[in-house]
Amino acid sequence: MSARRAALRAMGALALALRLPNLAQAAASFSSIVAVRVWPASDYSRVTLESDKPLQAKHFLVEAPDRLVIDIEGLELSAGLRELLGKVRADDPFIGGVRVGQNTPRVVRLVIDLKQPVAPQIFTLAPVAAYQHRLVFDLYPQQVVDPLLALIQEKEQAEQSAAQSVQDALGELIGRIDKPPRTALPPSPPALAVQTPVPLPPFPSLPAASAAGGQATPPPGFNQARLDRLIVIALDPGHGGEDPGAVGPSGLREKDVVLAIGLKLRDRLNSNPNIRVMMTRDADFFVPLHERVNKARRVQADLFVSLHADAFFTPKARGASVFALSDGAASSQAAKWMANKENAADLVGGVNAVAVKDAAVLRAMLDMSTTAQIKDSLKLGREVLGQIGRVGNLHKRQVEQAGFAVLKAPDVPSILVETAFISNPEEEAKLRDPGYQAELVEALATGIARYFAKNPPLARHRALT
Repeated sequence: MSARRAALRAMGALALALRLPNLAQAAASFSSIVAVRVWPASDYSRVTLESDKPLQAKHFLVEAPDRLVIDIEGLELSAGLRELLGKVRADDPFIGGVRVGQNTPRVVRLVIDLKQPVAPQIFTLAPVAAYQHRLVFDLYPQQVVDPLLALIQEKEQAEQSAAQSVQDALGELIGRIDKPPRTALPPSPPALAVQTPVPLPPFPSLPAASAAGGQATPPPGFNQARLDRLIVIALDPGHGGEDPGAVGPSGLREKDVVLAIGLKLRDRLNSNPNIRVMMTRDADFFVPLHERVNKARRVQADLFVSLHADAFFTPKARGASVFALSDGAASSQAAKWMANKENAADLVGGVNAVAVKDAAVLRAMLDMSTTAQIKDSLKLGREVLGQIGRVGNLHKRQVEQAGFAVLKAPDVPSILVETAFISNPEEEAKLRDPGYQAELVEALATGIARYFAKNPPLARHRALT
């Protein structure tokens, strides 16, 4: 009997030994979630799952209510994945909430509750820079607002607010005049009637154009001449979202500082009633390089200014620089290095390769940058560089040229401004200082104003898309 028991134990041990490699292999085949991130923005919201192995996913949309269902293979429910639930912000324009569960032993199901119908793009990204494998969900609106009409609406609202402020100030002044004096003097004669400004009527709501394109119908009361007279400036804070850009010694991120400067510059330029600014991004989200150019062209911008704060191998590098596009070789090896570095932003930020292939015609057109555009860009660059030199150090005293992808709008004078070297401790501290940011904004605005004074914008007919 003891021999039989020993034999059974041996057989059990052998069976267990045979199963252990299979169990270990199955466990090793699962991916582990490294990080989860959510980037909400008015343009689109992005959800990123970063893992140690590639993930495969299938998705479908459900209506009433709107939901996006995503099944991810080779994944087990984990604490890291559950963190996604707490990453959704209340002000996200697209995502109302996220639910996650183990649908099958090897499939995790995500259900994203939507605030509006979306056109999702789901794709994977290979490891690059500090990132491992990424599975990305980009949620775009099915209906998008025409950007030109959005600029007009902003302008009308600003004018209405200004008129209301004047009315309130006059009303307060009249109230003080009408109040009887505190001393026992003869009553004052009745105050003269003062006609206060009539507030501007609200601008009609904007029509929406389908994400696939199509002509937007102008709203009632639309003033084409007013649109044509506007000077439109495209401001492009570099990097954003998944792409932090350069990082300073104390941790200041390029994407944050250039966004802060860009927002201040927008407000400064918009204070001119004849100017309206279009931001390629006004929050912390990523915009592909070709889409930044496309945004400027959609509003038929008169200028394009891309803002950056770069780093170098050594912390000794310092000073601001201004770059324009080159129609040939770069003006220096440093300019070529800088262009190659900035042109790699799409790899870090994460671009849907399928969408980029669909934009092949656009890219071919953008490569046909004209000599006239480069000439005007150099004029703009010289004016801006001269003003920046008044408030800080210059890395180079002339406008440099290289093949920056973000400057390739064939009909828009375009410059890229490296505000300082964020890798330099002293310049990082200045970039963090709101006072220095204000000085830099004033220099940029003055340079732009001097350019327009010498080169008035061409008359144009801006068509709605």
